[in-house]
Amino acid sequence: MTETIAARLAGLDIVLPEPAAPVAAYVPTVQVGNLLHISGQLPFDAGTLMTGRLGEDRDVAFGYKAARACGIMLLAQIDKALGGLDRVERIVKLGVFVTSTPGFTDQPKVANGASELMEQVFGECGRHVRSAVGVPALPLDAAVEIDAIVAVK
Repeated sequence: MTETIAARLAGLDIVLPEPAAPVAAYVPTVQVGNLLHISGQLPFDAGTLMTGRLGEDRDVAFGYKAARACGIMLLAQIDKALGGLDRVERIVKLGVFVTSTPGFTDQPKVANGASELMEQVFGECGRHVRSAVGVPALPLDAAVEIDAIVAVK
């Protein structure tokens, strides 16, 4: 990691966790050319999976925190795949899936937990395109799942 990224992580009080192992028949990352594709990451808080349904038993603040936790796991996967976050040229896209009730429409506010993290860590290069989609259920009852595409130097 460059000193700038390391300093930003330290300033955000983030220590990257060990990247999560796949829970089924897939790999965590695939690099094609200068694009790194990262499989969907689930939210962990102190090693515990953040579960529930937004609009039912979870609120926007919980969802935002869960999306941020997914973002931290994305950073851990990127770091492992590339041997350092300094190889990130740009965060290209985040796909955010939020377990939510049919009437819950604040998926973009939830997704901001990860989007704002990427900008805090990478500055302007952390700004990206994004989808924020409500779904009825996610693996392991996760509240949020996020995948990503990253341009690599």
